[in-house]
Amino acid sequence: MANSHQNLYTRQVKLLARESAPGQTSFFYNSSGSTVEKRAHQSEKIAKTAGMVSIAVMCSRVLGLIREQIFAGMFGAGLAYDAFVVAFRVPNLLRDLFAEGALSAAFITVFTDYDTNRTKEETWLLASNVLVFFGILLSLISLCTIFFADPLIDLLAADFAIIEGKKELTILLSRIMTPFLVFISLSAVVMGILNSRGKFFIPAIASAFFNMGSIVGGVSLALILPRFGQPAIVGMAIGTLLGGLLQLAIQFPTLAKLGFRFTPRLRLKDPGLKRIVTLMIPAVIGLSPTQINIFINTNFASSCAEGSVSWLNYAFRLVQLPIGLFGVALSIAAMPILAKHAATKDIQGMRETMVSSLTMVFSLTIPATLGLMLLSEPVIRIIFERGAFTGIDTIATANTLTLYAIGLFAYSANKILVPVFYALENTKYPLIASFLAVATNILIINLTIDSLQHLAIALSTSCSMMLNFVFLSSVLYWKTGGYSVSYLLKGLVKIGIAGTAMAAFLLTGRTLLADWLDGSLLQECCALFFLIISAAGLYGSLLHILKLQELTAITKKIKAKFSH
Repeated sequence: MANSHQNLYTRQVKLLARESAPGQTSFFYNSSGSTVEKRAHQSEKIAKTAGMVSIAVMCSRVLGLIREQIFAGMFGAGLAYDAFVVAFRVPNLLRDLFAEGALSAAFITVFTDYDTNRTKEETWLLASNVLVFFGILLSLISLCTIFFADPLIDLLAADFAIIEGKKELTILLSRIMTPFLVFISLSAVVMGILNSRGKFFIPAIASAFFNMGSIVGGVSLALILPRFGQPAIVGMAIGTLLGGLLQLAIQFPTLAKLGFRFTPRLRLKDPGLKRIVTLMIPAVIGLSPTQINIFINTNFASSCAEGSVSWLNYAFRLVQLPIGLFGVALSIAAMPILAKHAATKDIQGMRETMVSSLTMVFSLTIPATLGLMLLSEPVIRIIFERGAFTGIDTIATANTLTLYAIGLFAYSANKILVPVFYALENTKYPLIASFLAVATNILIINLTIDSLQHLAIALSTSCSMMLNFVFLSSVLYWKTGGYSVSYLLKGLVKIGIAGTAMAAFLLTGRTLLADWLDGSLLQECCALFFLIISAAGLYGSLLHILKLQELTAITKKIKAKFSH
């Protein structure tokens, strides 16, 4: 089982190394270049690639934030939205476990092998067979989930039964949204085909269409359905289903342009299909700890005061924005470089890339953490406080966001560290780290839930991520023969000095602009905008003065573009 897991990521690493070679030689350097020059070049390339990925991520996250704003305005933080969040957990947990992680990775590995070594007809027949097989399999899983929705909700949120109508509404919403699993899983297969053929923009932007479909379809139905005796939140559930369908459909035109023609056939003995299923099994096991944590957190949150599930969800949506923009984007940008170093046995190059990427992550996430912690209340008030979302909800969500933000740097850094293990063909340590996170999460929640209530869940999540980071970085230091901790610490000292100055500025500015921050919406927006822009400018200027290598490389690139 462990070997299969390693083989999955070994193939992905080889694929990335092969694909990054033509036309990307500037990613890699020979021994004649100095370490500083290597890091500077790598920083420029990673920053450029990450910036491109960030655009697609930002479109999706911004639309997702608008979607959450609509939820907050229409339903606030109470029975209806609590029910929606828990109901969506069921298909979403299955999606994270089977579709966008395990299925996508396994399919890309086998499909690329077919695309390279088989005929075009065999390759397209494999794709068709996979679509049919998983379409049928996931439809059956969805039907079972719909049928067993009652006991599943009891397992996920047992305390919902205490409040009249809450459990029944959750079951109804769960049954409506469960087919989302089918749409999003098939979307992952199509995305795998397009990525394997070098098409990245449409798959990356497809999730933005999910949010768009959810907003337009959901809001329209939420306004119409109450006239027919149905709760407005049911309209948002149907909108989620429409969004999943749109995310799948938007990729079809690009797929057709590649020459794909769907062949409705099912061959269970197809060796390609067998390989995909075989590769999926260890990947599913590897992803399971994360899903266990989500399950545990949902269960604990449902036992807290009404609105707790909503406050946690709103706050986590906000902290996901910098994670996506910085952690995920930098991870995607660094992975081909790490893969190339692994393929050429260049451990020193891998160490330098990892340290440089971590420094860049810290330089972006630490100021984001400070900003979210110090400005959490005005940020939540401006984004969410209207309609059914009250001042009490703002305070509860802001406190939750503050605790989530503490672990932001670790969450994003782990996005860099885990691919290094995959590149080294050693996947057992990320798995061990995941189960350590589960144990830590359970321990901290049990120790603090009585006194902190829902805040205990945000605190435990951040602590788990930080423990993950310490464990993974320590193991990597051992496995790679030691990386430049001194370089990382020098960067952290510079980031710490700039971050401290930025925090002092925000504290002072928050006091001086208190009247505006508590004033009209326009005054709040102007004050917050001024504080964020000024703080970011101060932070960036100080890092430039302190000569943080990663920032200097990026600014040089920007200056060069504008000078031309």
